[in-house]
Formats: sequence, C-alpha cells, structure tokens
Amino acid sequence: MAKPKAKLKRKISKLKKKIKGLKAELNTQPALPTVSPLAPSAGFPTLPEIGGVTFAAGAAGVKYQGRDDVMLAQIAAGSAVAGVFTRSATRSGPVLDCQAKLAELQKTDTVADVMGVVVNSGNSNAFTGKTGDASVEFVSASAASVLKTKPQNILTSSTGVIGEPLPHDKIIAVLGDLSANLSPANAPIAAGAILTTDTFAKGSAHSVEIGGKPIQIAGFAKGSGMIAPDMATMLVYIFTDAAVTSSALQHMISAQNQTTFNAITVDSDTSTSDTLLAYATGAAGNAQITDPDSPEGQKLGAALHQVMRELAHLVVKDGEGATKFIEVAVTGASSDASAQTVALAIANSPLVKTAAAGEDPNWGRVVMAVGKSGEPADRDKISIHFGDILVAENGWVSPDYTEDAGVAYMKNQELKISTDLGIGTGTAQVWTCDLTHGYITINADYRS
Repeated sequence: MAKPKAKLKRKISKLKKKIKGLKAELNTQPALPTVSPLAPSAGFPTLPEIGGVTFAAGAAGVKYQGRDDVMLAQIAAGSAVAGVFTRSATRSGPVLDCQAKLAELQKTDTVADVMGVVVNSGNSNAFTGKTGDASVEFVSASAASVLKTKPQNILTSSTGVIGEPLPHDKIIAVLGDLSANLSPANAPIAAGAILTTDTFAKGSAHSVEIGGKPIQIAGFAKGSGMIAPDMATMLVYIFTDAAVTSSALQHMISAQNQTTFNAITVDSDTSTSDTLLAYATGAAGNAQITDPDSPEGQKLGAALHQVMRELAHLVVKDGEGATKFIEVAVTGASSDASAQTVALAIANSPLVKTAAAGEDPNWGRVVMAVGKSGEPADRDKISIHFGDILVAENGWVSPDYTEDAGVAYMKNQELKISTDLGIGTGTAQVWTCDLTHGYITINADYRS
C-alpha cells in the first residue's frame, strides 16, 4: 500500500504546484504605460503668452517628492473672471471658498486689483472641516501678500487624496520663490505641477480675430480618474487676452461647459474638487464684449469652445488605464436631455467599456444600456452603428452585419458608437474611454 500512497502524494504535490503557478499567472498584470497610449504624439502644445498673465511652479512636497506640486498664477488688474464648479454635496473647502469669492468678484465688470490662483496637487483638502477652511485662508493670505493684492482676489484649488489635512505650511513656504519667478512663458511647468494620476500634461490654444484685433486663448487641465459630468469634472484654467465683462464671460463658460466638460466621463464618479476658472485680461485691446449673444460674443464663445472641448477630450484620453477613446452619439431621442441620459448610460456602462477594452463588438451591451437608462425607447426602432458599420436595426442584428467587420473595427484606438432611437429629434454626444485592469491597479492603492 506504500507505493500507491507515495504516487498519490506526488500527484497532489504536482497539482498544488500547478495551481500555485496558475494563481501567480492570474495575479500578474501587465505594467501600466508611463504615458497613456492615447496621449498626443506631439506632446504638450506651444501655448501663446497671454498679456497680463504670468505663471510659476515649484516643489513643496505636499505629497509627491522630487517634482513640482504647486502652481501660482498672477492675473493683471482690470481682468474679468468666471468659473464653474462641482455640485457635489461634499465639495472641498477650496471649491466653497472659490464660489463665495467669485460671487463678489463678479459684482463689477472687471476686477480692479491683481488676482491670483494657487493650485496644489497631492492633497485635495476635501472633507477636512474647519481645518481645511483655515488652510484655504492661510494660503490665500500668503499668496495675497506676495502678489501685493487682497486675499479675496486669490482663488485656490487642491487635488489629490480626500480626508487628509492640507500641509499648507509647505505651500506657503514656496510662494515667495514662486512670485519671484513668475513669467508669461511658464504655462507648461504650471500645467505639470497640478497633475495627480495623470500621465501627461494637457494644454490647448486657439486664436480668433474680433473687431480687427487678434485674440489669444490658452488653457491647461488636469484629470484622469473620478471623472463624470457635474462640472467641472477636473481642474481647468483658461486664460485669454480678450476684453470682456465677467458676466458675459461667465455666460460663455457656462454655456460651452455643457457640451465639453459636462459631456465626458471616465468612471461615472464626480470629484469633490472639480473647478474651472477662466480669466480675460483685455490686453488684446478689442472693444469690450458685454453681450455674449452679440456677434463678437458668439465668436469668442466659439473659440472658447474649441479650447474647452480639446481639453475635455484630453482628459478622457488620459483616463486611468485607458486604451480606447470612445465617442457615444445618440440621435432620434424624445429630447436632447433624454439623449444625454441615454448616451451617459452607454458611456458609463462597465459592460460596454470592458467590451471595448477586449475589442469585442458586443452590441447587445449597448442595447442593455439604452434599456436601463429609464428614457423612452422602442426596441423595434433602435439602430446601432460601430463607426460606419450598421450593426443592428429594427430591433435585431442587421442582415448585412458580419462579426469579422465588427471585430476589425474594435481594434481601432478611437471608436464611435452611434445609437438612433427612432422616436424623436433629440441628440447628444458624450466621450468616454474603455475600462481596463489598469484602472483597478491605479485606484486599488491610490492612497499608498
């Protein structure tokens, strides 16, 4: 009986080793790319210098070591300001402070004094109570001192880990040096200082002629995860030399926001720190725009849209673990609002997003997402396209569709999923990315 037992033990031992090897294989994930595969090949763009705006960046060691993590911007006296923010019920101290200050700053067409922006990465100063509010006050007062202005003219943003006290003393310690190094050419380093899990800095620029004067617009953003429509879905800073009142600028930013930053989603989660700030210095010398609906106002609004939409797309392309950039278009809905809800249901569906990651043309998941949206839809009137390929129509797979064509299309880095509901004239476009194991890897140990 000894020999059979020995053989059984050897078999069990081999089986255990095999199981251990399989477990190790399953737990081994490919290394995350240093830079998103969807990042622009040309890198950070050349941004025009905006008259009246200067930047600086430095390393305070808020969380990250060996890299810039604080940005300071100075905006000339006589500028206009606008902003949009998250509507989260748990928004951060910096967001609440910005909203309160902005309401006061916008009581006049332009702000008579110098304004400033301070942004830190690594700590969001969110869910930090009175301590967080005090940190905002300390940073604002210090920045006002070095910029020789008033604390109420300083707007701050913080991004990073939630629930940890902001080491504001570290930020304050570098503000003097930053103010001494302010330059209109420093936008690229300022854009780099505000990043968290981002893999690349995001910038955009556009120019337009208004009233015979060349107008420049430049902006940069950060955002990679915790991205969903509720404004601003990230941190964004836009600067222009156009002459425009604060109220007109606010109208433009709010309107363009709806089809740019409020039309992207990475993971359906909205940050507590989402902020977009826009400044207009008037250095271009055009006649001041007071009416956003005037021809000049519409022209500036369209130019702002170009910059905002590009920045919004770049955020999606840097979605945590993303390998696919996906446009979701919905037509034929009962209303535009209904189309937006359906589009977001598709874009936020983990099943749709993982199918894209696996390059699986699983149109049934799109049908599922339409159905779960809660919006009016008629099964037998729905049609679905992947790119130019008609996949399904009249409530069933298209007779001309082939799986080979669908599989081939899904191998593209940029995809378009179009759904026509066939019941109305409502339309919407949103942008998202796929869902890969990289997203889990990044967020499973974000605080460590």
